[in-house]
This record gives sequence, C-alpha cells and structure tokens, in this order.
Amino acid sequence: MDYVSANEVTKALRGRLVLDDISFSVPKGAIAGIMGSNGSGKSMLFRAIASLVKIDSGSISVDGKEVSRRRPYPVNLGIMLDSSGYWEELSGLKNLEALASIRKLVGEEEVKEALRSVGLDPSDKRPTSSYSAGMRQRLAIAQAIMEHPDLLILDEPTNALDKHGAILIKEVITSQARRGATVLVSCHNQPQLEELFDCCITLSEGRISDWGQSHDGV
Repeated sequence: MDYVSANEVTKALRGRLVLDDISFSVPKGAIAGIMGSNGSGKSMLFRAIASLVKIDSGSISVDGKEVSRRRPYPVNLGIMLDSSGYWEELSGLKNLEALASIRKLVGEEEVKEALRSVGLDPSDKRPTSSYSAGMRQRLAIAQAIMEHPDLLILDEPTNALDKHGAILIKEVITSQARRGATVLVSCHNQPQLEELFDCCITLSEGRISDWGQSHDGV
C-alpha cells in the first residue's frame, strides 16, 4: 500500500521551477532514498511533503489523506531539515524537553533515550551554544525521532558527522523502520545509507531523473 504519494507536484520560486512535475509513491514501512546534488530539489520536496510550503499544482498524500496547510497533518511526523533553531542557553536535553512539552506525546525518559540513540549524553549540561556542528546534527535527529513518528523525514542526516557518527545514524534509521516507521532520507554519495534504501528516487534540476529499487536490488 502506498503510504507517501506525490502526483504531478510543481513548485516555483522567483520564476524558477524547483519541483517540476514530480510523481512517485513510497510503500508503508519502506526506507526511501532521495538522491541528488545540491540544488536538485531534495529539501524543497521534503518541505512540500511535510506541508511546510504550499505547492503550486499537483497533490501529495500521506496514509491515504491529502496533505494540506489548511488541516492538521494526517500522521505523526518527525522531520529534520537543519540543525538550527534551538535555545542556545539551554542544554540539549532541556531543548528537547521544551519541544516535547508542546504535544505531550513523550516524557523525559523517551527524550533521554532519543539522545542516547544518536550518541549524545542526556546528562551533559553544556548549552547548545557550545555544541559542535556534529553535535547539533545529532540533536536535530534526536528531535525528529523522539516522538516515535509514523513518517520520518531526514534531510542529509550525515552532514557534519564523522564515519562513526554516520554508522550510528544508519542504526537509528534501521531501528525506526523496524518499529514500523516509513522513512524518507536524502543524501548525496553516502554508501552507508544508500545500502539501506528499499527504493531510490534521484532528482536533477527539480525533476525525477531515476526512480527504482535500491542499488543492491532489494
């Protein structure tokens, strides 16, 4: 059954098509890779799927329900688009606890477990202003997974991470899919992640240039 579906999606910015007639579907529980170089449209596609931007034409549905900015999102969504926007004076734990308090889906222990799963220490009281780029990246991923989302969207999750960090994020993605989440991951030339993909969509200048099964044929 198709879980995420895009039908003839088009989006223009300042007169330039950033998404041009995009159509694809991803089954429930799959790990789908969105490939492409910088500027290919990966981040904009994720923003459209998450209903963070209004598309110009076409439609996007998740779990059989059309996505629209005029109504609540149809499923529990976890998303990582960048690693900014935190309260710089607070620790990673305090930041995530504050965010978790908005929807009240999880408590302190779930937040701590999310931090541990990405290699961060929940007892670290340093403010996020002192975090390295890699630590910020891990914190953003922890935020995306802490509420056990049905749909998880990760935009270039291995940016700023070393080899060990990339392997750890691979394990995080695998565990999320194992519990039943549908995962969309964008990356550029990351073999450690690409081997996880059940299906792969390649974008070039806002259009799909290739769409099929993963590189290993799974």
